[in-house]
Formats: sequence, structure tokens, C-alpha cells
Amino acid sequence: MTELWLRFVSGPDVDALAITRAEVFGAVEGAVLAQGEGKVVLEPRVHLVPANDGAGHFNVLRAHLGPQNVSGVKVVGDFVDNYRRGLPSELALVTLYDPANGAPIAIIDASTITDARTGALTALGALHLARRDSKVLGHIGARGTAWWNIAMLDDLFDFDEIRVTSRRAESREGFAGRLGAHLGKPVRAVATSEEALVGADIMVEATRLTRPEVLLQTQWVAPGVLVVPYGTVSAVELSLTEVMDKVVVDDWGQATAGPFGSLRRHVDSGLLSEATLHAELGDIVSGKKPGRETDAERTLFWHRGLATTDIAVAHMIFRRAELAGVGTVLRYR
Repeated sequence: MTELWLRFVSGPDVDALAITRAEVFGAVEGAVLAQGEGKVVLEPRVHLVPANDGAGHFNVLRAHLGPQNVSGVKVVGDFVDNYRRGLPSELALVTLYDPANGAPIAIIDASTITDARTGALTALGALHLARRDSKVLGHIGARGTAWWNIAMLDDLFDFDEIRVTSRRAESREGFAGRLGAHLGKPVRAVATSEEALVGADIMVEATRLTRPEVLLQTQWVAPGVLVVPYGTVSAVELSLTEVMDKVVVDDWGQATAGPFGSLRRHVDSGLLSEATLHAELGDIVSGKKPGRETDAERTLFWHRGLATTDIAVAHMIFRRAELAGVGTVLRYR
């Protein structure tokens, strides 16, 4: 019988490969372009909610990437209180498979991948939907994805002002200090979402709410602003979509499926539908639909998280690990 082997790439292995933000952004952009060109298979995520008194749930994401000819599955936990255990709130694994025979080829720690591809998707949306002269960023949330959101957005826009807030003062202040030192510019921690968002050119809502709470008020969204809400639970008002000139999602199928997402109520109540949607981001990246067309447009980009981007970044890491001899090769059978 033919032997089958796979490569396990651990978290420390991923860190050792020193993948750059530009490389992650390129992999994510390629995956979104492939989606727009119809070269991927992307299935809506499903959720596993254990009987754990609301401690957290698992997201299961599945996709096939035509250009790389690889299939994959990511399982990521969403456990808000993990900080009490000294753990990230999102711990993840990606498994990659050969679509010709179904054989597994890799198991990769996807915790950093999850954070990095989320930041890259936020930045890619802003590249096409934000004003080119955007200079003030307001960000709600200081979890793992926040670092990548802000760093990748700053790579594109070189902000004059970055404001961040989160529920815990020690979290937001520590986060702002570390990120400011990394970027070489001040990152201001503020106590309220109003202080963070009012007057910002780009507003990002990446909260860790366990129940709906309005943290981003519609009245704060001035002409020309880009809003990126992607928290697990809604932190926005139902009126938010009414003021938008364009609403873009990463994938409409995922926007309509599952119980979670910052605009879940908008879809369920019919305020956001395929008819009122401007485009999926892939349609814009591939040139089928326009992105921002005027400086005065209010635009909204809601991303649920694309399995294709997880697979694209994981596959890039897998190939890099192969070349560098990084990781542990395991016999499967």
C-alpha cells in the first residue's frame, strides 16, 4: 500500500517562517480575485455550539482554491473569556487536502492565520472602498485581529491619527502602547467608542460582545466614511444600512447563513438583501463591479471571514515550510 505523509506546522513553526504582512495581503487578494473569477468552491461556515454554559463555540469553514488546486477545512474556536486562561480567544487549525485523491497533506496552526487574514481582508476592502485620503482610523476592539487590521490599514493609508478602544482599560492601553511602538507612531487609547469613531475616515468594529449592544451609532457616519463592522454579535443600529450608498460583503452566501454576525438582524429583517447589496468584494477586485466612485459616498464592508483566505494563507505557509524544512513530517498511513 502507498505510504501517505503529511506535514504538521505548529504555531512556533509559523512564527519561525516570518511571513510578512505584504505576503499575507497578497495571498488574501489572490483568493478574493479567484472568488470573483469563479475559480473557488466556498461553502458557508457552520457552527458547533457545545453545552458549555455559553463559554464559546466553534466555526467550521470549508473551501477549495482552484489556482492552487488545494482543498481545506478550518476549525476555529470563539471563546471570549480565554484571556483569563492566558489564551487567545480564537484558537484554530487548518487541514489541507489533495483534491485529486482526498489525502491530507498538512495540519497547520491557524490561530495567527485567522488574525492575519482578517486584517488583510479589512485592508483589501478599504483599498477599494475607502477614500484615498483617509487619515483618521477609529477602531473598536483590541483582540488578535485588531493588531492586523490596524497595521495593514496603516500600511495602505499611513494614518495621521489612530484611536482604539475596548471594554477593559488595561487591554486597550496595553494594546495601543505595543502597536504604537511597532508602527513608530502614536496610537491613542480612548475610553468610549464615541471618542474612537466620531470624525474618523475609517471605522472598524471588531468587538467581542456576547449580547447586542450599540457601540457604533449611525449618526456618527459622515459622508465619505467607510464602516467595517465584523463583530460576532451586533454592535450597530438597524438604521446603519439606510444611510449607506454602497454595502459590500465578502460572500453573500455566508451573510445569509448562521446565527452570528454584526449585521445578522439586518439580513433577518430584510433590511439587507441581495437586491440592496452593491457587490461581493470579489466582484470589485475582479473588476466586475465598481468600488468607491465618489469621495462623498458612505460605504460599508461586512466580512464574515472567507475560508478561501484561510486556505490561501495556510497553503502559502505549507509550501514555505516545505522549502525551509520547517515543521514535523508525520506518517498518516
